[in-house]
Amino acid sequence: MKLFPYAHATHPQWRMAAALVLAQLRAQMARPDHAQAPSLALLYITDHYATEAEAILAHLSAELPEVTDWAGTVGVGVAANNVEYFDEPAMAVMLCDLSPDQYRVFSGVAPLAASGRVVGPDGFVAHTALVHADGNTPELAELIAEVADRTASGYVFGGLSASRSNTVQFAFSSAGNLSGQGAASGVFHGGLSGVAFGPAVGMVSRVTQGAQPVDHERTVTEADANLVLQLDGEPALDVLLRELAISLDQPELAMPRLRATLVGLTLPNGSTADGVAAPRRGQFGPEVIVRHLIGLDPGRRGVAIADVVPVGTRLAFCERNVQAARADLTRVCAEVREELEPQELSMSMATALVASEPDAAPHPARRIAGAVYVSCSGRGGPHFGSPSAELHIVRRALGDVPLVGFFAGGEIAHHRLYGYTGVLTVFTMPV
Repeated sequence: MKLFPYAHATHPQWRMAAALVLAQLRAQMARPDHAQAPSLALLYITDHYATEAEAILAHLSAELPEVTDWAGTVGVGVAANNVEYFDEPAMAVMLCDLSPDQYRVFSGVAPLAASGRVVGPDGFVAHTALVHADGNTPELAELIAEVADRTASGYVFGGLSASRSNTVQFAFSSAGNLSGQGAASGVFHGGLSGVAFGPAVGMVSRVTQGAQPVDHERTVTEADANLVLQLDGEPALDVLLRELAISLDQPELAMPRLRATLVGLTLPNGSTADGVAAPRRGQFGPEVIVRHLIGLDPGRRGVAIADVVPVGTRLAFCERNVQAARADLTRVCAEVREELEPQELSMSMATALVASEPDAAPHPARRIAGAVYVSCSGRGGPHFGSPSAELHIVRRALGDVPLVGFFAGGEIAHHRLYGYTGVLTVFTMPV
């Protein structure tokens, strides 16, 4: 496996942006340390190009005949190493140097296996998957969990398409489509699509939160669907008003604070793929799902949440916090580094590394072939304080690695749908 060629560009005309992207890709594919003939491409476009999605895919696939499989979607912004294009016409492409027998593109016409862990007659086993989804798809949370259940690890990652015009997904599979479905253009509206990866594809994935609790967690002791009635046996509305130090008798003061308040939910027996997550003081772990506060019920003294809340759920009122988001993103990048960084280097390896790059210390990025970063459309430069600040943090931690991604309407990790988070996944090279 070699480094994944990647490229990104912005231009009012998509053909000009595509020309810039193709020039970057071809230049990298000519380098000995980059893949020369990768067969899988990830394509992300901003919603400025959404109406031209079919033309973009047709053009890029014609210009890159060695690429046989495509996956991707649309976002209000796209990301690349050290840069984000937010609310402007742009595209980002990464060509993944993976063996064709270790991945499968799936969609409505080329679905992941409905039962068991095997896809197709060739015995491909889905270990994990990159998932793109339309947020308007009915029973979306259940469908995401179902896709996760069709993988051996139970872990999926990705995000929801985000667009102010057409909501599109790219999914073109060289493995073919369901019998009777005819030819597919590779551009889909609605549902889920993505890429399933086999067990030989090494990767490390982490979730970073963007909200901070305003008080300690409490247990939901009474609820009616999405209406939380009691927390630790006390009326939920009373708890909320006390924690925020507000009164409904002063709506002009209460409403701005309520609009800024979210809830962090930890479902009963909530756990991550690595087991139950240990809580960190003043921060949320990946087991926490952040949801909107959507209403109050003064009559029943309840609080309405943008999700169904079963009794036994742990709940903490929270708010978005720039410092907490920066610290948590730095933390997950450090965790990736620690997992990739060898505990010690032999003298011969250290000497070789220094000789190849005298001014740089040995860096774990030498084992990263490429990375995908999916961030909430409510994050990015506007939240982190300056253009591309979020991607600058990632680059400082991981180094100059191939990276693409998009700003989503919701983030997918483990087997759940998140909000206000970032999901960082790196593909690793064998050592």
